[in-house]
Amino acid sequence: MNMDERIKRINELYHKSQTPEGLTAEEKMEQRVLRKEYVDSIRNNLKAQLDNIDIVEKDGSITNLGEKFDKK
Repeated sequence: MNMDERIKRINELYHKSQTPEGLTAEEKMEQRVLRKEYVDSIRNNLKAQLDNIDIVEKDGSITNLGEKFDKK
C-alpha cells in the first residue's frame, strides 16, 4: 500500500468513526496501525532530510548535521 492509499484509508476510517455506527474493533486497530506507519514515515523522511544538511561555520568549516547529532 503506497502512502496515498494509506492516507485515503486513514481518512475513510476517520469519517466512519464520526458516524453513529462508529468503527469496529478491527477497524480501530487498522486505524492505529496506519496512523503509526504514517507518522513513522514522516519522521524518517524528516530525519533523512535533516541528516543531509551541511552548515558552513564562521571559520569556513562545514558541519554535517547527521554526523554531528548521530554521535550523541
